[in-house]
Amino acid sequence: MKLKITLTALLLCTYISTNAQEISDTKFGKGMINFTAKDSSFSVRFAPRFQVRSISSWDHDGDQYGNPEHNFIVRRARLKFDGFAYSPKLKYKIELGLSNRDISGANQFNRNTPRYILDAVIMWHFAKNFELWAGQTKLPGNVERVISSANLQLVNRSLLNSKFNIDRDLGIQVRHKLNLGGHFLMREKIAISQGEGRNVSEGNIGGLQYTARLEFLPFGTFQSKGDYVQAAIKREETPKLMLGVTYNYNQDAVRERSSLGSYMFRKDDSLYETDITTVFVDAMFKYKGFSFMGEYARRDAENPIGTALDGLTITDLDNDGNADNIVLTGNAANFQAGYMFKSNYEIAGRYTLVEYDTVTAKKGKEQYTLGASKYIVGHKLKVQSDLSYTALDGKQDNITFRIGFDIHF
Repeated sequence: MKLKITLTALLLCTYISTNAQEISDTKFGKGMINFTAKDSSFSVRFAPRFQVRSISSWDHDGDQYGNPEHNFIVRRARLKFDGFAYSPKLKYKIELGLSNRDISGANQFNRNTPRYILDAVIMWHFAKNFELWAGQTKLPGNVERVISSANLQLVNRSLLNSKFNIDRDLGIQVRHKLNLGGHFLMREKIAISQGEGRNVSEGNIGGLQYTARLEFLPFGTFQSKGDYVQAAIKREETPKLMLGVTYNYNQDAVRERSSLGSYMFRKDDSLYETDITTVFVDAMFKYKGFSFMGEYARRDAENPIGTALDGLTITDLDNDGNADNIVLTGNAANFQAGYMFKSNYEIAGRYTLVEYDTVTAKKGKEQYTLGASKYIVGHKLKVQSDLSYTALDGKQDNITFRIGFDIHF
């Protein structure tokens, strides 16, 4: 199946190349192939990318370190297409994932098939400063999640993101921007989506998911959309700041982390439903070679403990000794900063704290990460490494070292 998708994509590009008016801007990092139709009625840009990682990890139980675990993985391998159709005001994006991590998560709600589609969205600029998005793509959640995995400052995203983000979903979004005077810009983003996460094709049991985000840029826009790019790739000559706040409400959610995580099945195979809210507050700041990102996340549920149809509380334990069917409520904070030298070497540090509510019976985590990167062609071609120390409620420690490279045509 992976081979068929890859061959189809390559054949499509070959076909377009023989019928396109011109091939333009084939510089590395700008897309492998760029096409515009002879009558300028559509365009296609094809840009594959992949990431390879080496990971070494040691657990410490308070007395001694255990045997290290090592593995090599293709963390991401993706095919990206974007352009416009019929009019430059009607844009689109398609992104397909091919690595095991990209396509995992098969279940009865996506017909037990690999989840190849990451993004399939159209974006219509229907009025001044207004855009309508429709399809599957990232919700306007925390800034760290919306930043592409190709544009990260450290090898991977933080624990806050992995435990609290709202990820991708199917639905519609309306986006607007407004100048408040001078360089001060405000952006509003509103989404209504299915609430089940990406690639769910049947059995949508719960209600809809509603997301609203406000962003404030008091000093104007960043260069090259740098508010959604980590590291000071573009050195801002004047300070630039984005402040954002997101509110997400998932009505009758059926998964432990709103639209992510395990489904909350009862013993009779019905799904437990409860309303889940998630709030994010975040900031991005850049000035010359310095960059900073800060985030706070909070998840709550109307009834976090799953109940049976007769109203009795479910108290079954899973293999880890935790209570089954409990929404993972809690909060997290994440702060990271880096400095980019003129040689395009960068050092960066991150601190993350994750705390769960007592009802979840899960232990919190505290993590410190130090990273070093060499940007050869910005984020398009880079080598990164980082070292993390993680403490699990002070009872168990872990040290993880990661190194890898990214290539993005």
